[in-house]
Amino acid sequence: MDIEALTRLQFAVTTLYHYLFVPLSISLALFTAILQTAHLRHHARTGDDRYGRLSLLVGKLLMTTFAVGVVTGLVQEFQFGLSWSSFARFYGDVFGPTLAVEGMLAFFLEATFLGLWWFGRDRLPALVHLATIWIVALGTAISAFVILAANSFMQNPVAYTIDETTGRAELGSFSELLLNEVNLAAFPHTYAGAVMAGGALVMAVGVWHLLRRQYAEDTAEFAAFRTLSRFGAWFTLAGGALVAVSGDLLGKVITEVQPMKMAAAEALYRTTTSAPFSIFSYAPLGSDDPTFSIEVPGFLSFLAKGSFTAEVLGLKDLQDSYAAQFGAGDYVPWIPVAFWSFRLMIGVGMFAAFIALVHLWVTRGSKTLKIDPRLSQGLLWSVGVLPLLPLAANSFGWIFTETARQPWLVFGLFKTADGVSPGLSFAEVTASLVAFTLVYGALAYVWVKLAVRLVRKGLPDLPVPQREDTPDDEYAPSY
Repeated sequence: MDIEALTRLQFAVTTLYHYLFVPLSISLALFTAILQTAHLRHHARTGDDRYGRLSLLVGKLLMTTFAVGVVTGLVQEFQFGLSWSSFARFYGDVFGPTLAVEGMLAFFLEATFLGLWWFGRDRLPALVHLATIWIVALGTAISAFVILAANSFMQNPVAYTIDETTGRAELGSFSELLLNEVNLAAFPHTYAGAVMAGGALVMAVGVWHLLRRQYAEDTAEFAAFRTLSRFGAWFTLAGGALVAVSGDLLGKVITEVQPMKMAAAEALYRTTTSAPFSIFSYAPLGSDDPTFSIEVPGFLSFLAKGSFTAEVLGLKDLQDSYAAQFGAGDYVPWIPVAFWSFRLMIGVGMFAAFIALVHLWVTRGSKTLKIDPRLSQGLLWSVGVLPLLPLAANSFGWIFTETARQPWLVFGLFKTADGVSPGLSFAEVTASLVAFTLVYGALAYVWVKLAVRLVRKGLPDLPVPQREDTPDDEYAPSY
């Protein structure tokens, strides 16, 4: 493994690890806001506080996740200067404003209002307190949109000029950067994936408590966790539907700006009309033609161009075209990774949505989970896998997005091999990779322990609002 490959591996490890927490932070902020809104409406009419207690539980998971996400995000950003300084020099004028906006949102707006939400529950007026968590939810969405704009520039560079003296890309219009057609398609796809991840997590929490049979069916706790499990299932299913719709749009945009990526997704070597989509395919090493394949006729053409009879350019024709346009070189990405990451992204995500649909069916109406006690014990151990499915689908999606763009860091402008910091040694990258892996492993252990502890405690009690005649030093929050 050369220095470029090792540096790419280091960035992939830190980025994929960081992205385990990003979609959860985005979705848990949204869910907390929705549940608290439901509490204000529902509690006023019925006196039932289940939604308020659920919002506090989900909010605690949000705060734990948000803290780890911020820390890991900082490490990721530092790598642009440490390991990819040549790229940072070229890209800094474009990437800098997006990092500045995202930093202000994450560190000032989101963190500040999340703190106001946590410490102001018993002190702020109800509507003002509700507004704080909705601002957090909005801030996470804006933050994601801005960062995706930076990544979309790498997929489809827009709104820039190249300074002939310095050789650097200079930003022309920040609004045009944000409105990149790739970003407009990628944002709803990414946000929907985040909703799936959070939905699967809260569904798993609710199902776990139901399977434990800790609460009788006529208790408030049982009703609350049944509500939470179905709440998560609905959002997992809705997120899956939006992922499919937005993914179709994103695929068509990517075909226009990066046709090599779509050809790599199918390992389509020859330009083909009515190109099929392979559910499974096997080709001997070094062969362009599969010896076994399960295909859906014309489906790749539909994914790429919206017509089952459209022509999709093949890898060989695109390689010749790129070599003529950009100079001699190999412009074909690593096909096995692109091919299988694309299918695993779709397959794992669909499986998560299917599980959510099954749960909604078996708990429809007044039905509850009627499972043999011996089977329920086995299911208890498997519930922990449920939140991992959308997270894995998200990760496979990013692996496809970034590896199928190779050999480019910025498509058509800047190659990956040119972006590594000069003077960076193999030993330095290896040492930092090992260190990051160990630290991240420790953070993962801490997050899992904290999350499991919060879930095991069950529903938290809502704090009693502080009376005006109660001295501050006599008040002790119940949480």
